[in-house]
Amino acid sequence: MHTLDHPIWHALSTVHAHFAEGDDLAKRYPADVSPLAAIREQSPQAYASLAELLGPEDIAVFFLDAPPRVPEKWRILQNLEMHQMICHTPPTHTSIPDSVIEPLGNPDVLEMRQLAEATEPGPFRSRTIEFGGYQGIRDAGRLVSMTGQRLRVPGFTEVSAVCTYPEYRGRGYAQALVSTVSQGIFARGETPILGVRLDNSSAVRVYKRAGFTIRRNLHVLVVKKPL
Repeated sequence: MHTLDHPIWHALSTVHAHFAEGDDLAKRYPADVSPLAAIREQSPQAYASLAELLGPEDIAVFFLDAPPRVPEKWRILQNLEMHQMICHTPPTHTSIPDSVIEPLGNPDVLEMRQLAEATEPGPFRSRTIEFGGYQGIRDAGRLVSMTGQRLRVPGFTEVSAVCTYPEYRGRGYAQALVSTVSQGIFARGETPILGVRLDNSSAVRVYKRAGFTIRRNLHVLVVKKPL
């Protein structure tokens, strides 16, 4: 199996091992970093191990390379597919007329969370900033668009948190930010990847313009443990 076919597990077992909670059957990120979690294999034993890591209402988000096989009584909140995309060539489109792309850090977390909550690119929690690599665009001092990075496995880093307030869409911000973050990944000698829902055709077009191609589809599963 390629590491990208099971990216959360391999991230928590390698580059992101310092974040990992769990054992050799199930791992998760701390809840204030991310709800992403992984099981080594889809077995009752692995799900039982994961249940020990979760509170009654904690959610766990999996990326699976095969349809989910969830034990009885687990609560399934979402079950969908996403494209896993990859960029093999450094992009060149990284600027927007009359706009400046700037790095984001801890002082920006409140605005970043507000932007993420308004646009729902995926969970953005109090420590998500620790994944690093965030870049943003402001208008009159207000953060209106951002992109960062998330999962890291040897040789690959995921571009994530791609979001723009609705009134600022159509200006090329997302493509410029994805390209900028991707360039930073290439500069480390790594290859950018990202995930996007199958029904998000507008985002797929943006990512293709930034140089990404579809590698394969993965299943996205969001669950809570049995009560």
